[in-house]
Amino acid sequence: MAKIHMLLQGKGGVGKSFIASTIAQYKRSLGQTPLCIDTDPVNATFTGFKALKVRRIELMSNEEINPRNFDALVELIAASEHDVVIDNGASSFVQLAHYLVTNQVPQLLHSMGHELIIHSVITGGQAFDDTLHNLVQIAPQFPVEATFVVWLNPYWGPIEHKGKSFEMLSEYERIKDRIAAIVSIPVLKAETYGRDLSEILQMRLTFDEALEKSATGIMTRQRLSIIRSQLYGQMAHARVI
Repeated sequence: MAKIHMLLQGKGGVGKSFIASTIAQYKRSLGQTPLCIDTDPVNATFTGFKALKVRRIELMSNEEINPRNFDALVELIAASEHDVVIDNGASSFVQLAHYLVTNQVPQLLHSMGHELIIHSVITGGQAFDDTLHNLVQIAPQFPVEATFVVWLNPYWGPIEHKGKSFEMLSEYERIKDRIAAIVSIPVLKAETYGRDLSEILQMRLTFDEALEKSATGIMTRQRLSIIRSQLYGQMAHARVI
């Protein structure tokens, strides 16, 4: 059985490609060879991670899902003996979510022995309301055959509303039975940890690639190792990933 990890969030610039690459890297750290796919019609950032051998599939045509291309994606997933990581863009969020539900794709994958795991991102700052709304909007639409993982990204600010954390919000209470795990991206100091991570992301480097580069300083290696360890530790604890 393969786990199909799909990033779905309608807000751009919230870290979907970073999360997709981190999931893929975590799988590789376990000795797996995940099938990585980028369906973002605008910013194919995930494809830039050459070490992950990401395949590009155009799902959209004239702002609608192209049925033939979507069929090709399902065929690719169905035949995979390895876990799959799919990074989808914000501009195709509504269309893809609707297409998955109306065509009963989660049920289809389940009947094949696969498991669809949808990853959504909640970020702080001005994007908090939008990212929360997008999660609350789609979670009830999907059948029980789809599992949800929420990533909390504090890059733009604390994940809270009027002093309440995500898990204290009424929105979370309404959908918490659909959420299998929550992964918190660490709060990173801008001048050290944050800068180190931003630089390797701009170069589309995996953690392993950055740590192996001779030009990477000793303390930069240390900080990147700590970030990786914190993320991998939560993912291992989540089990569903």
